[in-house]
Amino acid sequence: MRSGDSSLATDAALLRNLAEFFGVDSNYLLDETGDVHGLVDAQLQLLRTMREARVRNFAARQLQGISPETLVQLRKVIDERMGGGGDDGGS
Repeated sequence: MRSGDSSLATDAALLRNLAEFFGVDSNYLLDETGDVHGLVDAQLQLLRTMREARVRNFAARQLQGISPETLVQLRKVIDERMGGGGDDGGS
């Protein structure tokens, strides 16, 4: 399953159950368009920036419903306030 060669790697019911078990959106495992992956990457970058800025007690689930573009803009604002410059590239 890890290598993606197994039929289990594409079993939608199994992937939904794994997502539920780990408390993640099942679309992250099932989405073939890559939209969810972009959102998760943007959320992770924002959380990294917030951690660096010592922003605490901000739960990742509060980011639900926010577009990747908005998350990137929020990260840039935090970076600018903290003197990081808000570069367009990733970490």
